[in-house]
Amino acid sequence: MGRMPQQRTSIGVGEASGGPPLLASRLAPPALPEPMLWRPRLLGLLDDGVAGSLTLVRAPAGWGKTTLLTAWARGSDGDQGRDRQQEPPGWVQVEAGDSGERLWAYLAAALRGTGRAGPTASSTVTPPRPEQVESLAAELATRERPVRLVLDDLHRVTDPAVLTGLEFLLRHADGRLRLVAAARVDLPPALHRLRLAGDLTELGPDDLAFTVDEVADLLVAHGVPLPAAAVGRLWERTGGWPAGLRFAVLAARQQPDPARWVERFGGDHPDVAAYLRAEVLTQLPPPARELLRRCAVGGVVRADLADTLTGRTDSGQVLAGLVREGGFLHRDDSDPPWYRPHPMLGDLLRQELAGLDERERGELHRRAADWHADHDRPADALRHALTAGQWDRATELLLTHWPELVPYETSHVPPPPPPPAEAVRRDPELALAAGTERAYAGDTEMATARLRDAVAAARTLPAPRRDRFRRLAGALELTLARLAGDHPEVRRRAARLLAVGTAPSGVADAGAAGAPNWDDTPAPSGVADAGVAGAPTDDDPRTGEDTDVRAVAGTALGLTDLAEGNLVAARTRFAGALAAARRSGRPRTELVGTTRTALLLALAGELSPAEETARTALAMPPCQGWSSRIDCGYAHLALALVALYRDQPAEATAELAAAGAALGTVGTDPAVSTVELAAAGAARGVVGTDPAVAVVGAVAALCRAALLRDSGEPAAAIEVALRARDALSDVREAAGGGELADRLLALEADVRGEQGDLDTARRLLAERATRQPDPTPVLALALARVELRAGDVRAATGALPDWDAPDAADWPLSVRLAAGVLDAMLSRRAGDGRRAGRQLERVLDLAGRHGHRRVFTRAEPEVRDVLAAHLDSGTAYWPQVSELVRDAETPAGQGTGGPRRGAGETVPALGEPLTERELTILRYLQSILSNVEIASELSLSVNTVKTHVRNIYRKLDATRRREAVHRARALHLL
Repeated sequence: MGRMPQQRTSIGVGEASGGPPLLASRLAPPALPEPMLWRPRLLGLLDDGVAGSLTLVRAPAGWGKTTLLTAWARGSDGDQGRDRQQEPPGWVQVEAGDSGERLWAYLAAALRGTGRAGPTASSTVTPPRPEQVESLAAELATRERPVRLVLDDLHRVTDPAVLTGLEFLLRHADGRLRLVAAARVDLPPALHRLRLAGDLTELGPDDLAFTVDEVADLLVAHGVPLPAAAVGRLWERTGGWPAGLRFAVLAARQQPDPARWVERFGGDHPDVAAYLRAEVLTQLPPPARELLRRCAVGGVVRADLADTLTGRTDSGQVLAGLVREGGFLHRDDSDPPWYRPHPMLGDLLRQELAGLDERERGELHRRAADWHADHDRPADALRHALTAGQWDRATELLLTHWPELVPYETSHVPPPPPPPAEAVRRDPELALAAGTERAYAGDTEMATARLRDAVAAARTLPAPRRDRFRRLAGALELTLARLAGDHPEVRRRAARLLAVGTAPSGVADAGAAGAPNWDDTPAPSGVADAGVAGAPTDDDPRTGEDTDVRAVAGTALGLTDLAEGNLVAARTRFAGALAAARRSGRPRTELVGTTRTALLLALAGELSPAEETARTALAMPPCQGWSSRIDCGYAHLALALVALYRDQPAEATAELAAAGAALGTVGTDPAVSTVELAAAGAARGVVGTDPAVAVVGAVAALCRAALLRDSGEPAAAIEVALRARDALSDVREAAGGGELADRLLALEADVRGEQGDLDTARRLLAERATRQPDPTPVLALALARVELRAGDVRAATGALPDWDAPDAADWPLSVRLAAGVLDAMLSRRAGDGRRAGRQLERVLDLAGRHGHRRVFTRAEPEVRDVLAAHLDSGTAYWPQVSELVRDAETPAGQGTGGPRRGAGETVPALGEPLTERELTILRYLQSILSNVEIASELSLSVNTVKTHVRNIYRKLDATRRREAVHRARALHLL
């Protein structure tokens, strides 16, 4: 290798001498992998970060730190269309065993190379003496442009003097040194001052993790394109971990069916397991590694559960320390918190758990079963009891908690072994317990097999036990029908369960109330072969009261109605089921009913009860942290609708993002990804695909499209509505999606009409909006608007549905109010101002009960004139109308879709008011989104979000998120 040029530079630290040679390979970024996926999202964060003194990319092994910094360094000279005038940064690769003297030699060489040709071969440089560091800082301060320096593997620096010297340079170089460092651990103490001064930008595993879109791009770059569902599955299994994804795509290229292979890919893949063992587990202290292994009996763990499993008393401190290191152990925001390993590390830990002998593993599951039973988590207790072979305990859990055996979160753990035949013959309910556990785990084939076993063993049961068995078997059959998406079968099974559960003793034998006899039950259940009959007896408290049956059957029927888009029927079902669940004291069933009821109330336009119900649900203990995320998503979606109809766009956006996070759509558009996921699963005939998920996606699409329309993006609004409508039509049993499909169609037509495409709008609405004698109200209203925009007042009047007719009370209130406003506007055009005033007063009365504002503030510009005239002629709602006139005024240069400030966004008096941006971020803080996810939603850097969060905490006199949200609500900021 040649020598670095011997010259004295303006940065005079270390002259050439006969010291040890320097390697040019350590002074230049390494070659990029091929193919290389450029990630503009992260490159932009680094560009933003170097505006400050220090940018730290901190994550464990395999998170792509070096690849990211290499891409940034090599792209700085304009490779990716970035600043071509910017000098390439210096680069130092820190190696294990570097002494302080050796590392300073490399730092001096790197700083010498910035802005010049740089080192191209081995050199010899004498490291600077302590007094020369001050001279170096002075020389850096004279540079016209800041010097950027990358330090890769900063965690390998062991000499405190080097870190102290770096901190000195950063502090005294007058902002002319910008350090970008990659490390596996947190900042060394010498650099913590920069964090306190707000002069630090941090990128962690959450930032480095691939999004769903980036995973798709990576697969395409490697020539392994996969269907959208398989891409989502790979993202879920890898958690976006770059090393895991690279292992996956390299292996997938060798597979004949990559999409099917992805379903089996996990942390137990040989290459992934070897990497995790070498780079993660062996780096941990043995006690911490053993704690993680023993806690792998479950998907998530709490500190007190970990103490129970390990016999330790300090598990909380160990787990918290592992979270601080980042990347492979995550903590939720509940109190006390739950911890979950990275999906691929979890696979490996379960593989290592298998190394314990059977007796030890059984003891761990017994301890876990006891803990979960004592902490009101019967579904987890049942799984552990079955795995431990505690057959009596498993049966008792079914008998006592059968309506509550839906897990709080999905857990990717091995299935329990089937109970032995002898135990099932002695106790057929044991097989029902095993089948129930498998059903909620998504293994409907095994659940059906366990049901067959139970039925076969129940033939000789005495009468009292037959009654109990019949109820429990009926509940399992209902669950299987619902998970299969077989709606007619759900209705049959629910009717049968209600007949069995509520009939007086002996009546069910006669087929009372027209319910089908068990003898009529077709395969595969085979229950008819058992010959069991009868009704539950009142002297067996373990099977619950009749209210349990009503809660379970009503919830299943409500979910079915919701999946079919029959919103009115679903609301009625959930009302009865929710009341029964509350009487029975069944919080898990109550949460399902509460969250769905909140969404249905919001869709009906009853905003005040919808908001109250949604907030009640989110405050329930099962809705904290990771628990019941999908259920919580319904509540957030309800709040998004409430905010939308009240014309609070910032809050609607925040709640929509929270719903997307809860439903697992972070990194994608939550307005369409959920509905398309359901459609894809249904189209493939996936057992357990719940068509109700498509309804959730349709509601999210309604919110998202309306917000896009308001912000002046009509094309994007039409695209969202169209995709959601198409996906709805692909879902089995939800043909057309019912009312929600109509609302999406009406919104699309309305936007097209606004844009002047009246012919397309008419064509979309023609068939159903004019259907006689029963036109669809929301479509008829949309057609009336189209005709009014076309200038045909007579056609608009003829198309407008009668919003004040008796049957209009059953319409969604938002539709009824919009029809009333349009009717008042038409009356005013016809010269009947008195009638227009009466109609408007009626609309204001209906709207004011729930705070509807959007129907006025986002309507046609003429509505403002109608409101102003009504204000002049006198109204009982003078303050409301005055405010609406002000807010409905279209700003100069904006159309009716232009952005306006929503209601309810003013700030009560504080010592220092929150800014508009801080108010927006404050609304996100009440969600489950991390700072990284909030930054992504708002297109801000993570550092900017953190700065706003610090300001929010200071102004609200809070020290953490929950405290800030509590104080904000007390001040009516939320």
